[in-house]
Amino acid sequence: MRLTDLPRTGSFRLALLFLALFGVASGALFGFLYVQTQRFQIANIDDWLTREAPLQPGTTLANVRQRFASHNASHLRGLSRAFTLYDAAGRRLIGDALPMPQPLGDVDRPFFFTSSTASGRFRYRGLAHRFPGGEVALVAQNLHEAREFDEAFLQTAFWGGLLTALLGLGGAVVVAVGTVRRFDAAAFAIQEIMRGDLSRRLPTGGTSSDLDRLVIVVNAMLDEIERLMGEVKGVCDGIAHDLRTPLTRIVAGLERVQRRTPAPEGYAAAVDDAVAELRAVLRTFSAMLRIAEIEDGARRKGFQDVDLATIVQDVVDFHEPVAEDRSIALSFEHDPERITVLSGDPGLLFTAISNLVDNALKFTPPHGRVSVGLHDSDGMLAIVVSDTGYGIDPDERNAVFRRFYRSEDSRHTPGNGLGLALVAAVARLHDLSVAIEQLTPGTRIALIHRPMTPPGTDRS
Repeated sequence: MRLTDLPRTGSFRLALLFLALFGVASGALFGFLYVQTQRFQIANIDDWLTREAPLQPGTTLANVRQRFASHNASHLRGLSRAFTLYDAAGRRLIGDALPMPQPLGDVDRPFFFTSSTASGRFRYRGLAHRFPGGEVALVAQNLHEAREFDEAFLQTAFWGGLLTALLGLGGAVVVAVGTVRRFDAAAFAIQEIMRGDLSRRLPTGGTSSDLDRLVIVVNAMLDEIERLMGEVKGVCDGIAHDLRTPLTRIVAGLERVQRRTPAPEGYAAAVDDAVAELRAVLRTFSAMLRIAEIEDGARRKGFQDVDLATIVQDVVDFHEPVAEDRSIALSFEHDPERITVLSGDPGLLFTAISNLVDNALKFTPPHGRVSVGLHDSDGMLAIVVSDTGYGIDPDERNAVFRRFYRSEDSRHTPGNGLGLALVAAVARLHDLSVAIEQLTPGTRIALIHRPMTPPGTDRS
């Protein structure tokens, strides 16, 4: 990671944007406070000038002389408030040693003026009153303290703004560094995945941030890709293993007939055997193509609201003769008052449930029981198929849904190992989860439809 990479990160730019917006807002606030403070100070000074100036009716020049003479004049450098009486020519008659402002400005109204002396230049706010004889009484307030307050205020605003900018930049750098590190970790994980390690996943920060939510979705996608790649490999292995046997039998049978040159009846029997084996192969390929079609998701366009109770009842009715022939009690349990409607493909749902019931009947010994239940609780629909058969080993619960997988107990039973793989494909198409539970004896397999939850939400 290089520092030059930070300005290109979205988090750093976003932090700078918010810092700029905060700076503009703070500048506007400080400017408003500064203007209001200035107005407040001037208003207080003007109020004092109005009270001290000889503006009241009946005030005589003698009264002003007496009041100004009693004022303790101070040195000009330390002068804060001045009371001075001038003659008509502008010469000081009595009071503080403050030169008469030139020009004088409006009388009887506050005004700003600057006085230059040997001690320096001083800015004042004053109010002058002219008597009928031309004498001028001046009351003034030195603005030195107000100017010091303004300087302190501006310095505080400047250093506060500078400190805020530095802290904001530091925070932006920290946020950007964290973001760059997370993206670097994600990029490294993606490179490992591209090199063939499909078990790698993007790291999460353990929070509910937008990036974590995206990572959770991407990791779910990687899980699906890994599963599909595993199934592709499993399909290749399954084709090589399961189709080799019937093809070998076909070739062996045809070669045997070719060597023995039997009667026409022998040729006919050999052809019948070859046709039967080839039909089994074609059924296997048809099942594979149907699973691929289901996993493609194109069947979602034909989804409609279907009544699961009706579909399950049709499945039970379809398999009831087989159950009677094998002396197996087949039952269907559900509450007719409950609404069990699901959006889906009725034909695929029928096939998936039928495969579960067929497997349960196939691996349940005579005089056993197979029950199908349809339950609705808090918006969660569950189709449950239970049996009293041989059960599924816990180590094989995930493997049984792979294509062509057959456990040792089922090697000698008819089938191609694609029934539960088709069930899993239909379940994924309909957003159903498949759960297997061991019974004593037997197995319970459930297709569960849960209410939709946001990505990254715990659904346990």
